[in-house]
Amino acid sequence: MAVDEDRTTQVTRLLALWGDGDAAALDELFPLVYDELRRLAAGLLRRERPGHTLETAALVHEAYFRLTGRREASVKDRAHFLAVAAQAMRRILVDHARRQRAGKRIGPRDKVALDQAPELAVGSGLDVLALNYALSRLTEVNPRQTRVVELRYFAGLSNEEVAEVLAVSLATVERDWHAARLWLRRELERSPLDG
Repeated sequence: MAVDEDRTTQVTRLLALWGDGDAAALDELFPLVYDELRRLAAGLLRRERPGHTLETAALVHEAYFRLTGRREASVKDRAHFLAVAAQAMRRILVDHARRQRAGKRIGPRDKVALDQAPELAVGSGLDVLALNYALSRLTEVNPRQTRVVELRYFAGLSNEEVAEVLAVSLATVERDWHAARLWLRRELERSPLDG
């Protein structure tokens, strides 16, 4: 237990240094959170279409490179850092999907199919570009719900961790998560790629 507490303290200290502009702190932080970042990246890639060409390690390292250029003074703890990393990974996946799709015609098999559960029911058939488009539209309606989705779905945080990162109540997170899933399901079923 003391090792975990020491590691947690070390992560928090390095995040504070990074937030204060010490870029070297991120280099020191990376090995301490690497396993968590790999789990996060693996989870995101499992949700991608079969045959995805980006690998877990590449996604983690690309996210790290994007984070090195970022000035994130408000990252306060491990959960918040994972949320920031997940957001970077989401952007990488969207950029990758755009490059893969560049010049390709979008046909019926590129549409998103969700099951009937009132969840953000995403599996290996979800089109990351369609989800990104829907999240952009949700941001126009309710930015906090978008953040809840990013933190829950992309970062894999619990409702309690999301509440802590966003500094809102647990009940607010639960309401936002439920409403956002329903809204996104409806938007994705409308097939946003068809315009």
